[in-house]
Amino acid sequence: MKEQKNEPRWFTVMKVTAPLMLSYLPIGIAAGILLKSGGFAIWMIVLLSIAVFSGGAQFMIASMLMTSTPVWTITIMLFFLELRYVLLGTSLSKYLKKAKQPFILQFSASMNDENYAVNYLKFSTDKYWTPKDALGVEYYSLAAWTIGNIIGGILGSTITIDLPIVHFALTAMFLYMVTMQIKRRILFFPVIISAILSITIVVALKSTLGLIIATLLAATAGYMLEKSIKKRNVKSPMLSKIKGPKNTHEKLHSVKNVKD
Repeated sequence: MKEQKNEPRWFTVMKVTAPLMLSYLPIGIAAGILLKSGGFAIWMIVLLSIAVFSGGAQFMIASMLMTSTPVWTITIMLFFLELRYVLLGTSLSKYLKKAKQPFILQFSASMNDENYAVNYLKFSTDKYWTPKDALGVEYYSLAAWTIGNIIGGILGSTITIDLPIVHFALTAMFLYMVTMQIKRRILFFPVIISAILSITIVVALKSTLGLIIATLLAATAGYMLEKSIKKRNVKSPMLSKIKGPKNTHEKLHSVKNVKD
């Protein structure tokens, strides 16, 4: 695929990002309404959108604030929730080897799950795709998300959301996130342990601190189990990867070869 010389590069990047931008608007509006219901002013919603830029994190912040969760608990939960970006950033690092440190800081600050997916696909299949284009994807998606949050914040003054609905939506969202991140069967173990420990410890302590304790214990247990299996060279089906759609990996590389 040859680069279109008659079309401005920023417009080409915007067209690539357009589906993502459109999908962000309704979700961003919902997040803005929820944040407004949680007591955020419009300027605070804008600041949070730019600083955090994570739908899951912002929904969690709003939900926890509405249930009077301590700020330090929210901060620790955010740390564990956003820790996945370390792995996502690592998989893109090979495409950013020549980028300078200030650029890397800008790029990492505005990366999220969706624009990562767009950029990874473009880097893999389009030899003309540059780090500057990838940063453009992040900024365009950030702009759409922030606009959606602002609209939601404005609408939030007249629209109220019941807490049971918030809890149901938040639970469904995190179940989806957990499901999408399970790549190997062994990961089911910490998920199940975490769920059991979370309920037990939260009820026992009557505090959301139980969520943090359960997360640490479950992650440690999963790590120790995997380390033990590998050390003993046990050929366990638990370590095998869960297969996705057939031939997806091969098709992606065949497309890349055609592009090259």
